[in-house]
Amino acid sequence: MRRVRLAHPADLEGFRHALRALVAEGTPPAEVLWETGPQEALPLAEAPGLADAPPLAVPRRFAELAEAVVCHSDPARFALLHEAALRLRADRRLLEDRADPLADRLLALEKAVGRDIHKMRAFVRFRELADPEGPHFVAWFEPEHHILRANCGFFIRRFANHRWTILTPEASAHWDGARLHILPGATKADAPGEDPLEALWTGYYRSIFNPARLKVAAMAGEMPKKYWKNLPEAAAIPGLVAAASARTAEMLEAGQPADLAGLAAAAARCTRCPLHGPASRTVFGEGPADARLMLVGEQPGDQEDLEGRPFVGPAGQLLDLCLAEAGIDRARAYVTNAVKHFRFVATGRRRLHQSPDASHIEACRWWLDQELALVRPALVVMLGASAGRALLGRPVTVGRERGRELGLPGGWRGFLTVHPSFLLRIENPEAAAAERARFVADLRAAQALAQARAA
Repeated sequence: MRRVRLAHPADLEGFRHALRALVAEGTPPAEVLWETGPQEALPLAEAPGLADAPPLAVPRRFAELAEAVVCHSDPARFALLHEAALRLRADRRLLEDRADPLADRLLALEKAVGRDIHKMRAFVRFRELADPEGPHFVAWFEPEHHILRANCGFFIRRFANHRWTILTPEASAHWDGARLHILPGATKADAPGEDPLEALWTGYYRSIFNPARLKVAAMAGEMPKKYWKNLPEAAAIPGLVAAASARTAEMLEAGQPADLAGLAAAAARCTRCPLHGPASRTVFGEGPADARLMLVGEQPGDQEDLEGRPFVGPAGQLLDLCLAEAGIDRARAYVTNAVKHFRFVATGRRRLHQSPDASHIEACRWWLDQELALVRPALVVMLGASAGRALLGRPVTVGRERGRELGLPGGWRGFLTVHPSFLLRIENPEAAAAERARFVADLRAAQALAQARAA
């Protein structure tokens, strides 16, 4: 039995080094005992002749998978990856076969880690501590898996100019404004109590809570109750849920648009952002109020601005063709944009498209929320990064999150793919045809998800 001790439970570099050595010497997974925790040495990695083992000849997908799976709490994760690395030498397509028990299990571990990473980003709440060096923000979080180190980059990018510490039972992360320090684990008692900002945050949460959008089961799935004990706004949730029906009735009595026609009429007078000035008109969504599929683009273009309808220009015409290829009747889908006014730069007689910025997307989010509340689609297809940002509430990378179901705030379900204008910009005919086929495949997958959720 070979014994391998890694530096910590999510020690990806140590695992890669040891795995190369194990594969090089032909050691089977059943003969390896994996352990984690600091020790003076890594016995296997220092074995004579194995320190410079050659890189593994495995697909890039395995490297991506391993990066997530090593963060899982399953004690068998290292052995499963070891077995997969050996099998990939004979079957390069192993990880594409969901019918294979090993591939299916590894992909399930990867998905669970991704979900835990998302929950941490959504539910970490910092509290301010005053100390001699200035403001210090501290949070307590209890992850299901070993994701702290994998998530530090996100918090560094988001709060680069603040000193912060995230405490977890296993380990803690401290950012001093220049360097990241991994510290020992802590207890909830080590975290600070309430700070003055929590009352403001809870008040803000109450103000943005939309009772017309409430779906209790979906909300509980997106914000599981086990996280509530560490969320200041959680204390308000039971009362908000209990009063949702009454508040919805009050909103309707006060003139809140009760149908899509009323909402479109209200949006025609929108002045929430400066884009209403130069644009010809508000371009609102269109489609049946009971559509199972909602398609959300970025903003209207020149032709849409002139006609007052979404997706009628070149990108819309291509979208219609791709929807037809995918077996989707556009007339049965609800089609809209994240931003309802055309943003452009005038050059002579031409109006050149300019992407909306975050402030335009945020200003228009209210209208999108009302469309969601009235249509209540089974699935929202986000066409491009701007639509993804509007619905997910964060920047997105389409290449990384494309083609899979995503949870959206408010309990809705989403699916991210490219905007059809992306296809129009591809000059190489072969590349354009390949990307179009992939886009059609995305639309088919989204339609299948919508049908399954509506069943």
